[in-house]
Formats: sequence, C-alpha cells, structure tokens
Amino acid sequence: MAYWVKVRYERKEYVVNFERVNAFCYEPNGRVTFWLPDSAIPIVVNPQSNLEDYHKILDYVEQATGVQLENTYWVKILYERNEYVINLTSISSFCQEPNGRITFWLPDSSIPIIINPLSNPDSYEKVLNYIHKATGYEL
Repeated sequence: MAYWVKVRYERKEYVVNFERVNAFCYEPNGRVTFWLPDSAIPIVVNPQSNLEDYHKILDYVEQATGVQLENTYWVKILYERNEYVINLTSISSFCQEPNGRITFWLPDSSIPIIINPLSNPDSYEKVLNYIHKATGYEL
C-alpha cells in the first residue's frame, strides 16, 4: 500500500511515495534528508522553515520503524555525526574489509555507509545480523 506525502522543497512541490524511500538522514542541526526514489536527488527538510513537512517525515519514520514487515528491515545507524534510518532490504551489496569494517551504499544515492565494529558496535551487529538472516552468509 502506497504512503503518498506532499513535500515542499526549494519552492517546488513533490508528491512522494514514502514506502519507496529507503533511507532518511537526521543531521545534528535538525535537518532531515531523504533521496527521491529512482533518483539521486536529495530532499532536505529543515524544521525551522518547514515544520509541517518535517513532522510528516518523523511520523512516517516512526510508523515504518515501529512495525517490521517481512519486506522491510529498518535500522538506525549512527555514521559521521548523523543518524541514518535505513531499510536494509533495499541494500544490494555489502563489503567487509580485512580490518572488519562493513561498507554499503544507500540506494538512490552515492553515499557509502562505513560501519566500524569498534566505534559503532550496535549498528555493526544489526547489519551483520541482517546479512546473515537475509543471505545465509556470515561476514
């Protein structure tokens, strides 16, 4: 079932199916970024200038992460001072380096997420558990 939301960004209006958005990024300054599906275009919503759309995003993320469906696996990952909320089922490849770090790339974006087992053990375990559950492989 689609979850369509109307969002204003840079004097344009977008109607976006949030069920196709696979990652949200919360920055320390309060801004939230997501990438349009099938595109690398980031939409950045600032609560100071667009509180209504900001709350739409928060409501959707809370709803999506609160109930795990069989075709979603949402996790929160802290990376480079930002908090990412990512549907891991949308990730198509994972890479583990000799030092143990795991890298994957956000869909609809070119942003790599690199998780270190020492500096981010909770997120690291979540990703490892997902990889094993989804693929049967252990990294």
